[in-house]
Amino acid sequence: MVTGPRVGVVVLPQQRWAQARERWRAVEEMGFHTAWTYDHLAWRDLADEPWFATVPTLTAAATVTSRIRLGTWVASPNFRHPVPFAKELMTLDDVSDGRLVVGLGAGGTGWDADVLGGPRPTPGQRVRRLDEFCELLDQLLRNPSTTRHGEWFSAVSARMLPGPVQRPRPPFVVAANGPRALQVAARRGDAWATTGVTGGEDGQDAWWRGVADVAARFEAALVEAGRRPGDVDRYLNLDSGAVYSLSSREAFADAAGRAAELGFTDVVTHWPRDEGVYAGDVRVLEQVAADLA
Repeated sequence: MVTGPRVGVVVLPQQRWAQARERWRAVEEMGFHTAWTYDHLAWRDLADEPWFATVPTLTAAATVTSRIRLGTWVASPNFRHPVPFAKELMTLDDVSDGRLVVGLGAGGTGWDADVLGGPRPTPGQRVRRLDEFCELLDQLLRNPSTTRHGEWFSAVSARMLPGPVQRPRPPFVVAANGPRALQVAARRGDAWATTGVTGGEDGQDAWWRGVADVAARFEAALVEAGRRPGDVDRYLNLDSGAVYSLSSREAFADAAGRAAELGFTDVVTHWPRDEGVYAGDVRVLEQVAADLA
């Protein structure tokens, strides 16, 4: 049995529901703590492959599971507005009977940043937009009616009835790597998520050094924000480095152990795909589940 952080699994929204529902059921039956899907309209090299919408996928997943927590990995203001998104989240929390986890981030510079035809914000603007996005989502989900006018988003008598099942609202997991975004995560998040600050092209050792560095900087940001570090959960995407975490049973155990040593409460891996990114063997995922049992 492996002791260490809780484990979540991302199920990419690429299959028609007749096939995808069995994966969501399997993630719960294997005993994992959370199940996630990406919140993108298109994603990297998979942009020309099948890709389904996030909230309907999670809503459907809620109807075929009963215990596992379900979340967005991660939603961003690249194409989301807090008012309609909050209504969707309230409904999803209701359908799942209070199992929703809301992953939030600033949004990247890929497909989602350009799809609506507007200008790309600068890095500083993206962080300010994230801060406002989180703040308004928080207000909307906590209150029956919200009016607010901001730099990026406004709401006028936005109703949120009957409100989410989880009170005061579903937990926010705010993804951040850079200094200013880490400050937002420390202020706004119930938990924090990171991919590390270097990509796999720099090698796995360099990636782990970057993870350690950003974890230390988040700890400092929590202290600066007046929060106790032990009160905030920390999620690590294990598959952002050079080695896919499910390349073998041993690779996963090593990665989860290193994450635990750095203070991460949760790690996230991806359901193995047949080829390309996250290519692997589902039997390794089953072995990992057996080790966690």
